[in-house]
Amino acid sequence: MSKISSRSQQLEAFDRLLTIMDELREQCPWDRKQTIESLRHLTIEETFELSDAILDADLEEVKKELGDILLHIVFYAKIGEEKGAFDIATVIESLCEKLIRRHPHIYGDTEANDDEAVKQNWEKIKLQEKGNKSVLGGVPRSLPALIKAMRIQEKARGVGFDWEDKAQVWEKVEEEMQEFKEAFDVTAPEDIDRERATGEFGDVLFSLINYARFVDINPEEALEKTNRKFIYRFQYLEEAAKKAGKNLGDMTLNEMDIFWNEAKKH
Repeated sequence: MSKISSRSQQLEAFDRLLTIMDELREQCPWDRKQTIESLRHLTIEETFELSDAILDADLEEVKKELGDILLHIVFYAKIGEEKGAFDIATVIESLCEKLIRRHPHIYGDTEANDDEAVKQNWEKIKLQEKGNKSVLGGVPRSLPALIKAMRIQEKARGVGFDWEDKAQVWEKVEEEMQEFKEAFDVTAPEDIDRERATGEFGDVLFSLINYARFVDINPEEALEKTNRKFIYRFQYLEEAAKKAGKNLGDMTLNEMDIFWNEAKKH
């Protein structure tokens, strides 16, 4: 593990990064060519790579990915400086001021005795700052649907719109599942009302995400772990079938289940 640097060493390292960014922007053809727009998709990719490292609990990789994201932040700030719009100092100062405003229980006289109170204060202050007409106005439109559902529910809870206990939420889950079942409980597939069934399935997912929040489970993280578990087991199945001289496409489901159950033991 790397040693923990002193504050002066941290500032020196950041200064070195800023100097390198200046040099690259001036001397490197690729770096000179980049714009805020061209960096956008790369930043998204780097964020997902950091997410992978976190899920893998690989701190060395987390360190590397944080470096990549920090480079992007410095890069955006450099372009902002060239445009006369902002620089890294104004970005940091703006962040510092926001943190102070949104933590009145630390820098003011507001009381917040637990993390839930802090989150509610944060959302209320954020709503006032942005001047949104809706509490949900600050949820990015392009968020993946599952994460968006989590943020919508968290923001609604921030102003007191929420269930009182998890039993109520589970009743809602069962209600939505029954409605979904009814939407698909027809004899002929062509008789299914696809639009209604799609809506009911969305309601099931939304209610399950709500319940996960009440029992302190991150549904996105839970689903990704299940994805990875399925990938591991399926790839084990592929490899086992190959070693047995078999082709998955020619195997019966019962034959594949033998290898699948073996994978579950590993």
